[in-house]
Amino acid sequence: MDLRSQRFFEKLPLMQNRPWVGYVAAVLFSVIAFALRLVVDHSLPQGYPYVGFFPAVIFTTFLFGRHAGILAGLLCGLLAWYVFIPPFYSFSLSPGTLLSLCFYAFVVAIDIALIHWMQRSNRWLVDERERSRQLIDQRELLFRELQHRVSNNLQVVAALLALQKRDVTDDRARGALDEAARRLTLIGKLHRQLHDPNGGRLGMAAFLSQLGADLIDVGGKPGIRCHVAVEEDITLDPDAAIPVALIVAEAVANALEHGLSDRANGRIDIRLARRPAQGDVELCVEDDGRGLPEGFDLASSNSLGLRIASTFARQLGGSFEIGRAEQRTVARILLPA
Repeated sequence: MDLRSQRFFEKLPLMQNRPWVGYVAAVLFSVIAFALRLVVDHSLPQGYPYVGFFPAVIFTTFLFGRHAGILAGLLCGLLAWYVFIPPFYSFSLSPGTLLSLCFYAFVVAIDIALIHWMQRSNRWLVDERERSRQLIDQRELLFRELQHRVSNNLQVVAALLALQKRDVTDDRARGALDEAARRLTLIGKLHRQLHDPNGGRLGMAAFLSQLGADLIDVGGKPGIRCHVAVEEDITLDPDAAIPVALIVAEAVANALEHGLSDRANGRIDIRLARRPAQGDVELCVEDDGRGLPEGFDLASSNSLGLRIASTFARQLGGSFEIGRAEQRTVARILLPA
């Protein structure tokens, strides 16, 4: 059933606010049924007085409801009784006629009751669907409001850390507060796009593109270009979104602060692809900066951000590594497929 037909059936019975239209239709359909019965009367054997009248009752009830159907049933029954039940053109009531009229009334009552019950059930389903739609809309609104409030609270905490930094004189403490405020700001920005209220998985292409743009914007280097290449159909579970986002953020921040610190222009590539042979997914962040210092070792690095990235990768069942490849710095995250 197409949408147009579905909407039509949901409106039945028609003209509920104008019952007189249904009564007029009942009279009209009864007259039409009577005329058709007269036309075919010579072709029918004796004993079928109600042929043509049942459809009129059913059609009237279907379109305009039980009250119009009852009127059509009464009119059709009287016409059939007066014209097509012997003795013709009279309301003579014999035992046989009474039995015939009772049979007609029984069939008409069943037809009207069934149609009325089906239309009541249909209206109930429509009302339930509308209530469900309103509940879904309300749930999504509340979810988005919650996400908005959580994001705002994170932004407030980040701002409080920035204010607290004014009273700190130690350079390492100030740097730690800056890093904490930056991470909270990033999480606050991501919170609104990470989760689907229906629990859906996150498309990685749009997610990484937005993340790269946000990181470069926070880094204050508009001349740096971020290019994202994602293999089709790779999605991300919402529960893994923040850890992956923070890992990528640390890799991009490392590229901006070290590899591209002395340049206004540059390029950062974010690539995501499956590795069928290894049964995992590889996420790489590369930059064309000056590269890692000689003898760099991730295991012995004092960088809090890189240690956080390694910890998050292990929590996701994967691994994080950073090194050089063809004069480029490459941060690689391996995640289970």
